[in-house]
Amino acid sequence: MKRFSIIALLHFMISLCLPLSAATVVLSVNKTQKQTITGFGAACCDGAMCPYGTDTNPVKLLYGKQSKIGLNIMRMEISPSFNGDDNASWSNYNWQGCVPSAKIVKQRGGIVFGTPWSPPGEYKTNGTAQGGNSDSQGNQRGKLREDCYEKFFPWLNSYLKYMKSKGVKVDAVSIQNEPDWWVSYSGCLYDPQDLVTLVKNHAWMLDRETYPGVRLISGESLGFTQNYTDPLMRDTTCRKQIDIVAGHMYGHAPLTYMKQAAVLATKYGKEVWMTEHSVTDYLTDRLPNWHEQLQFAEELNECMLAGCTGYIYWYMRAHWAFVGTGESKYGTANKKNTLLPRAYIMAHFAKHVTGSTRLTTSRDMTSGQEAAQEYSAYIKGDSLIVMAIDTTKTAYDLKIRLPYAVKSGEHLVSTGNETANLCQVQPITIEEPSTMVTVNMPARSLNTYIFMIQREDTGIEDVKAEGQMAKREGVYDFSGRRIASSKTVNGNLPAGIYIQDGKKVLIR
Repeated sequence: MKRFSIIALLHFMISLCLPLSAATVVLSVNKTQKQTITGFGAACCDGAMCPYGTDTNPVKLLYGKQSKIGLNIMRMEISPSFNGDDNASWSNYNWQGCVPSAKIVKQRGGIVFGTPWSPPGEYKTNGTAQGGNSDSQGNQRGKLREDCYEKFFPWLNSYLKYMKSKGVKVDAVSIQNEPDWWVSYSGCLYDPQDLVTLVKNHAWMLDRETYPGVRLISGESLGFTQNYTDPLMRDTTCRKQIDIVAGHMYGHAPLTYMKQAAVLATKYGKEVWMTEHSVTDYLTDRLPNWHEQLQFAEELNECMLAGCTGYIYWYMRAHWAFVGTGESKYGTANKKNTLLPRAYIMAHFAKHVTGSTRLTTSRDMTSGQEAAQEYSAYIKGDSLIVMAIDTTKTAYDLKIRLPYAVKSGEHLVSTGNETANLCQVQPITIEEPSTMVTVNMPARSLNTYIFMIQREDTGIEDVKAEGQMAKREGVYDFSGRRIASSKTVNGNLPAGIYIQDGKKVLIR
């Protein structure tokens, strides 16, 4: 008994000296296609962007293919009134503030859209742009007067006209910022039926002929609630007018309310945009730590899984956002007009997921419960893209089954708040085209794996259109590999299902 215990102890001590082999997780990427991703962005609004919008450093750092981050959507506030004085300050609620930043975004191929915080005060029940939730207003709720419904879309047209005169073609306009939130600042309340009435009877007045291509965005509710989106989708007239269903995510995770609101929107071919949220803006004395940055990555990932086609963060420049403010109380890393770690998190998605179509995987999250690892997958041209997030302290191997054979790849990884660890690129070696690839997954990391599809020997004409096979000479298996000439299809192949001339062929 004593001898056995000594031997067991020796084995245990030896095992401590051996390197631990990483656990292996298997991820299957399917051909099933979901939404196509329009892009990612942030807001050009008062506060951290002061002087309002005229400081163009944030957009220069963040927008376009030439930037390190690759944002392509910018949100602007449509102020309640405009007095015609281009030299007036922001406090006068003028529209010129966003113009310099908007011009740069448009020059770099981006999308700009405007959201009203309030229509003009004279159109409202409380006579002011203020929401009404204040002592000075006597808690009078500020709503759009019914006799002014017919003035609302002509007012939006005047905004489009002004921006066009300044050289900015606005791509979309929203109906209202947070119509369900009673505020003391600029705001306007709408019940869900108010929005239906407004859109159904008056949205035809949005001048799409003079401003071709302009799209209409639904009211952007505080928590992306269905009671503000579904009524617009159920009404035939409203559905024809609304192009984008939008909302914010305050108080509700992406895979709850947003996912529910996306059901009808997706059914009727509408885009789904998350147009405002801030993560860890409650921090008052420091920058977000690395775990909090990974939580932001998870939010982006879960929005994609919820059916989102456009994700727009809140401020561009804030210590909890993308560009440093220069305030010393947040630490030396918060240098003004310097990219912060959160920007590089966003770049994983903005640089690579924009323009792609999401594919389902065997590990797609379906609810808002927290997970140690998260995944999503996309296809864009000749690229298969897999996003993987690990919040644990243990590295592991990720074995990926892909729907098409790939010939090469690269691994983009972020592993910490330090600049050197925010944007590492490593090649993925693939000896021969394969549908099975094993990659490493570092602990506490955000990873983008980009694989190049083997086109030369594939029977797949266009992987963007699921199920359409190439009408090329030859016989192919379901991995897209050419296995025989068309002449051998009769009698020389083992039993099975093959692809010939773009069609499935059964050999018995």
